[in-house]
Amino acid sequence: MIEKILHKENLLAIIVRAEFRSDGIKFFTPEDFSQQLAYMNRPAGYTIQPHVHNVVQREVFHTQEVLFVKSGRVRVDFYDEERRPIESRTLEAGDVILLASGGHGLDMIEPTEIIEVNQGPYLGDKEN
Repeated sequence: MIEKILHKENLLAIIVRAEFRSDGIKFFTPEDFSQQLAYMNRPAGYTIQPHVHNVVQREVFHTQEVLFVKSGRVRVDFYDEERRPIESRTLEAGDVILLASGGHGLDMIEPTEIIEVNQGPYLGDKEN
């Protein structure tokens, strides 16, 4: 239910399948990742106290994306830094993927809705 895609010891992606369940909170990413991915499961009545996050200056060197597959099916193709194909995975509704390093491409197998989250600001053509 948790899948790590590795290439030459580099973590390319983490996939959290829709069926994944756990109690409490579970982080999937290493502490040094600029994009953190976690799962939280709390019972009714559990409270997260109101809080404000401190201003912390961070340096981001690589864009990491999180994709939430809202509906449909999509094939994610993974590539090395020279854009050579490595392997592929199919994601379905409810699956989540963190694209951590390397390259990637997506092919929609059927009509698909995806929500994307990544670091900003977005730089347009300078991103690729």
